[in-house]
Amino acid sequence: MICYASHTHNKRNLAALRGAGWRLMISRARPDGKPEGMLYALDNGAWSDFRANRDFDDDGFRTLVDRLGGSADFIIAPDIVAGGQRSLRLSLVWLAPLLVRTKLVLVPVQDGMGPADLVDVVLPGHVGIFLGGSTEWKLATMRQWGEFCVERNCYFHIGRVNTARRYRLAHISGADSVDGSSASRYAVTLPALDFAGRQPDLYPPRPWGPYTPPTNRDEQYEWAGIPEPEVAREAPRLRAWAPFVKETL
Repeated sequence: MICYASHTHNKRNLAALRGAGWRLMISRARPDGKPEGMLYALDNGAWSDFRANRDFDDDGFRTLVDRLGGSADFIIAPDIVAGGQRSLRLSLVWLAPLLVRTKLVLVPVQDGMGPADLVDVVLPGHVGIFLGGSTEWKLATMRQWGEFCVERNCYFHIGRVNTARRYRLAHISGADSVDGSSASRYAVTLPALDFAGRQPDLYPPRPWGPYTPPTNRDEQYEWAGIPEPEVAREAPRLRAWAPFVKETL
């Protein structure tokens, strides 16, 4: 299981993370974030905006994707915290422009969503699942989403994992990767978390070994749903960002 830590400027903590083979989660909410010589993924920053009671900075997110998306392990598509189906529809609008800028996009799932909602969305090697949502819902549905990702052969990432117990739950659920802020803020927690992250479960949903996407690349993709009015407002700007997806939006 791959472990990502939130970006930090603390040189001592970065050295410890680098030495343990961890990767960075660079968020749009921190525009000064950079790879620091490490492998990395990109977060949309919606959770930070939600906690700060501010609007999502879509221009800042596009800037981050244009700057670092090409070499990112994956990008987490924009979502609406506690938005349920509205959040899913927003994520779908962003899929096409993101997929031409990175190799893997993760769709956030949260309270109010179920695997049936994502059957026609995930795509092996290209579109996977980011498990967010409330803590209670996340813990209750973690294994279910892991089994779904095994069945659909898609990537499975779990966000906000900051204790050894939750690392163990992530393993049990068959997660390919997790991220958290604990090791970035407090290097003293890294050894225990790193140990927990390296201990595979005896009976995970996915067979032992890392996720391997299929070698063939699908040329076509069926885009689902019609954006609601609040989502459709983003369509003109997204068309300008990626002109070839006009029919999609």
